[in-house]
Amino acid sequence: MPVIPAFEVAGVVDKVAPGSSELTRGDEVYGLLDFWRDGAAAEYVAARASDLAPKPKSLSFTHSAAIPLSGLTAWQSLFDYAKLSKGETVLIHGAGGGVGTFAVQFARWRGAHIFATCSSEKADLVRSLGADEVLDYSRVRFQDELKDLDVVLDTVGGEVLENSWKVLRRGGSLITIVEDVLEETAAKYSVNGFSILVEPNRNELVEIAKLIDAGEVKPVVDTVFPLSRAREAYERGLRGHNRGKFALDAEATGDS
Repeated sequence: MPVIPAFEVAGVVDKVAPGSSELTRGDEVYGLLDFWRDGAAAEYVAARASDLAPKPKSLSFTHSAAIPLSGLTAWQSLFDYAKLSKGETVLIHGAGGGVGTFAVQFARWRGAHIFATCSSEKADLVRSLGADEVLDYSRVRFQDELKDLDVVLDTVGGEVLENSWKVLRRGGSLITIVEDVLEETAAKYSVNGFSILVEPNRNELVEIAKLIDAGEVKPVVDTVFPLSRAREAYERGLRGHNRGKFALDAEATGDS
C-alpha cells in the first residue's frame, strides 16, 4: 500500500516507449495488466505493449474494459486447459457472473452442450447467452442431476468444487479459478484437475475481439461507475450476485 487497483483496461495509447514497434500513439486498445504493477483505476496507466491488443471495434471503451480479466480467464480455462471440443458436455458454475457469462458464450461458439448453475434471477440471462440447461443452485443439487460430463468450470469453490468431481467422466477435466486442486483428489476420480490464474495474452485478446465484432460474444456489464465512485463499485462487487461485470469510466462525472 498504497496501490492502484483494477487490472482490466481500455483506452487510447498516449505514449510509446522508445524502440517499441507494436503500438503507436492514438491506437485504441484493451488488455490485462500484469498483476504486480499498479492498476487501471486511474486516468493514465503504464502497460507493456505486449499485454495490449486492438479493442473490439463494435464496443465502447467502457464495455471493452469489462472483457480482459474475465474473458481471458474463461478462454484459458475452457480452451488452453480443458481443450473443450465441439459436441462435448460442460458444466459452468456461477454462469451469471463475470467469468461465467463469457464461458457460456465461448462454449456455445465452440459447439459444446452447456449445463449451467446460477440463481433463478439470472436464469433467463444465462439461457440467452447459450446455456442448454440451467440449474437453480438453490433448488437443485447438480450432483444428483448430472454425470459423465467432459468438463467442469468452477468459479465458486467450497462444496461446489467438492461435488464437481463426482459428475465428470473418467479422463474429464475440472478447472477451478478459486481454490487449489489437490493431485490426490484428481487421481481419486481419474480426472484432470487444474487450478489456474489468468495470464495476459495479446493473441487471445485478438481472437476474443474478433468474436465480439462478429456478434458471437458480448460482455455483460451490470453497472458503469465514474472513477470517483470506485470505492462504491468495489464494495458492491464484494457482495457478489452481480450480473456480469462492473466497470469504471475515467471520463464520466457525477452520478452517471
